[in-house]
Amino acid sequence: MVAMVKITYTQELMGTMALFDRVTHVSLKDCFEDKNQLLTFVVDAQDIGRAIGKQAVCVKRLEQLLKRKVRVLGFHADVREFVKYVIYPLQVAVIELENGILYLKDEDRKTKSLLIGRNAQNLRNTEATIQRFFPEITEVKVE
Repeated sequence: MVAMVKITYTQELMGTMALFDRVTHVSLKDCFEDKNQLLTFVVDAQDIGRAIGKQAVCVKRLEQLLKRKVRVLGFHADVREFVKYVIYPLQVAVIELENGILYLKDEDRKTKSLLIGRNAQNLRNTEATIQRFFPEITEVKVE
């Protein structure tokens, strides 16, 4: 049995979520801020195109209104497919799940270094995002 993560929203974040809904006309699954102050909106995978808008017009409008960087992710019930949205535009050759550990495998050293980031900052942000929706994932490793 997996313990559910309790998520609480601030009044400011609720207002931001309402603004997203007004600008994009797409129902929002979740909204959160990572350690880099990047605001991430999660929508269903089939709605991601509408949420971003033609030539990213919705994202640009949100960034202008909120005066900060915004990222839109597509949610998928399969953890492997969801990871592809989280690490986009990077792509890895293999995504494996083994005993609660998610392995991202690729031969390209540049891709690996971008996935990990300085002081493993990118890796920890990716891990936190994945664990928010899939708490059974204990760790993310790049090989």
